[in-house]
Amino acid sequence: MRAIWKGAVSFGLVSIAVKLYSATEEKDIRFHQVHREDGGRIRYKRTCSICGEEVTYDDIAKGYDIGGGEMVILTDEDFAELPLSTSHAIDVLEFVPAEQVDPILYNKAYFLEPDGSATKPYVLLRDALIDSERVAIVKVALRQREQLATLRVREGVLLLNTMLWPDEVRKPEFGFLDEDLKVRPPELAMASSLIDSMTGDFEPDAFTDDYRAALQEVIDAKVEGREVVQPEEVEEAPAAAVDLMAALKASVERAKAARGEPRGEGAAEPTPISAARSAQKKAAEKKAAKAPAKKTAEKKAAPKKAAAKKAAPQKTAAAEKKATTKKAAPKKTARKTA
Repeated sequence: MRAIWKGAVSFGLVSIAVKLYSATEEKDIRFHQVHREDGGRIRYKRTCSICGEEVTYDDIAKGYDIGGGEMVILTDEDFAELPLSTSHAIDVLEFVPAEQVDPILYNKAYFLEPDGSATKPYVLLRDALIDSERVAIVKVALRQREQLATLRVREGVLLLNTMLWPDEVRKPEFGFLDEDLKVRPPELAMASSLIDSMTGDFEPDAFTDDYRAALQEVIDAKVEGREVVQPEEVEEAPAAAVDLMAALKASVERAKAARGEPRGEGAAEPTPISAARSAQKKAAEKKAAKAPAKKTAEKKAAPKKAAAKKAAPQKTAAAEKKATTKKAAPKKTARKTA
């Protein structure tokens, strides 16, 4: 690492010489703008909008627009005359509990290294911060700007966290904040249960930047001239459920399943959307199962019908014989009388 600033931590009457290093770095994959036809880099020239001449960095000054087309020009000499008492010092203002500092104020992090013979007072301040369980509120000037910051200990090293000034934090002005929305106790209890089922210890190494890894794979494949393997599709988020309570219950069960925990009795209530999809699927399966059975029944009934047709002539002959017997009866009676 390369030191970007040198100064001293002013701790009462104690002065601790330190070097400042950037504690973080971005891992984004950066691209250059190039000409699509030949891959040539696109260059930008610094030109004056009035005379049209190209301007070097030495001829560039800072200008403040006061409106109406007027500009106030400030040079390096103007900035050098500003009364920055913290230009080469980190002044400790007070010590406060860490939980009193709102994380939204944190901006940039820097490591502090003791410079020269300042190791012992450096270690003294570090151990005192650990023992008191507090952070130091300090002022420091970086890049010609005075900033509020905190000093705390991380892995045995003093860490400087620059902060935004309170007037740099915006206030949320959203319409729903003025609405009288009430949450039912069962819903709150179920939401708390969901939080409990998803509670764990924060381990930063367990999380990865999947997009950056996939993008790097595409770049590597291009360099090696091989086919790009498409990453696995991410499961789509379920549609918003109409019933909030059902969605909360389903979410609890899903969280438990992800952790390998046993599901509670009757807790796996589906959301209205999933229930509707399940009902449609079951109806389709039931309809498909009934259709073949009906056709088979019709085929089996056909021979019986044919058999009935064949039996019809026999039934007619018997009926004729019976009718003839009835007609012959009067003849027998006539003979007996004679």
